[in-house]
This record gives sequence, structure tokens and C-alpha cells, in this order.
Amino acid sequence: MPPSLTVVGSINLDLVARCRRLPLPGETVTDASFERFPGGKGANQAVAAARLGADVALVGAVGRDPFSDEALASLREADVRLTVADGDAPTGVALIYVDSAGETQIVVAPGANSEVEAPGSVENVLCQLEIPLETVAAAARVTSGFFALNAAPSKPVPVEVLGRADLVVVNRHELDALPEAPRLTALTLGAEGAVLLEDGQEIARAAPPKVDAVDGTGAGDAFTACMVVSLLEGRDRKEALRRSCAAGALAASRVGAQPSLPTTAEIDEILSG
Repeated sequence: MPPSLTVVGSINLDLVARCRRLPLPGETVTDASFERFPGGKGANQAVAAARLGADVALVGAVGRDPFSDEALASLREADVRLTVADGDAPTGVALIYVDSAGETQIVVAPGANSEVEAPGSVENVLCQLEIPLETVAAAARVTSGFFALNAAPSKPVPVEVLGRADLVVVNRHELDALPEAPRLTALTLGAEGAVLLEDGQEIARAAPPKVDAVDGTGAGDAFTACMVVSLLEGRDRKEALRRSCAAGALAASRVGAQPSLPTTAEIDEILSG
């Protein structure tokens, strides 16, 4: 049977402007192109986990506005089971700039994501920090099995949440912001790959396959979802890390967050090459 996973997290609509280079403070950059994509770290990771074969549910919130259907479209296509509240606030929006090398600048207006509430008792849960910390803490308390936290964007994470987490996924900046070392940490290093730390000590390292990076927006979400699904499938930790680096690389080689998220077959193919 496929692993079961409940994602408690954010749902956004990504408004993406592509330009040759990112603007400096106070500068206007013209000649950009514009696209809209479903996004939000919670929704991205739910779609990614579903494409990797997991049985996925998402707990979140959207507004009563035209953006909500667009934001939920890929989740429905991926057969993610939705428990989504209609919040009083508008649907969350991410304003994303992407340059010709795939580097990004992102500003998020959370909107209805600030109203997400934790579910009842669930077995395996994945959270991020684009929803209230109180909701993340409540989700950790009601999880009976595996609890994973992608501690992004960086916020002060309660010690009790870290203590409950079976896996924490962070980049260098997010790791430095944690009050203590988690039991198991997947530290992402961008183009260098990732490192797995147990109680702060390195136990595995992996490099991503070579790709032409065009958009790094969903790469971290692809990595996180693959790491969680791989561990729930019972894969060896080193193999899980290697597969997750491949998932992140594939996502970075494609445009958009949710459209870029790879399948299990695509990860197998790039790792066998």
C-alpha cells in the first residue's frame, strides 16, 4: 500500500515575473514576462508527494475569491484529498521574480493561510511555516506516527515542535535560526546537494544530478516531499537523500512550482542515467 500523508500547510496563487536579472533595491526592471501558477509550500508539497505515489490529504484555507479555484487546480488534478476552509481573508498570494539563471526573490501575502487550523488525530503529518506556529504545534501534538517539519520560511520554532519532529528540512539560514539541533535534519545546500544530520552530526551527503536550472521556485518543496515519502516507504536514509536531491534538481530545471514537480518514474530515470 502507498504511504499515507497529511500535509497541513499553505495554499497560494503564484504571480511570477521573469526577467533577465533581479532588481536592485529601489530599481525598476522592465521587459519581464508574467505567468500565474498554483503554489504555496503546503500545496506544493502535497502535489509533489501525490506524484511520488503517496496517498495525500491537505488541510488548508483559501479565500472566497476568484484566485481560490486556480490555487486548488493542481491539487485536484493530483487527487489530493482536500480539507480546505473558506477563510474570511483572501486567498494567499506569492509575488515571485525569477531571473535568467533561475534565481528567485519571493514575497508572500498569506491571506487565508493565517486561518489554517490543525486537523484531528492523524498518523503521518508534514508541516511548513507559512501557516501559524500555533497550528504547526497543534498538528505536531495530534500526530500519532511520523511528523516532519520543513522549517521554512525561517521563524522561531518552539522547542516542543522540534522535539516531536522525526525529520526537519532546512537550508543553512533556517538551520541557524533553530533553537536546538533536531534529531534528524536534512540540510539543503542548493546546487551542492544536501546533507543528512543526526543530532547535529553528518551521516550522509548527496549531490544532485546535472541539470540546466531555469526556476528554483519549487525545488525545495520537491526535495522535502521526496524525503518524507522515501522515509515513509522504508527506504534507506542515504537513498532517500539521493532521491530527494534528484527531485529538487528536476523541479529546478522546469518552469513554475507545481508544474515542475517530478514523478517517481522521472526520478528513477535521471538517477539511472
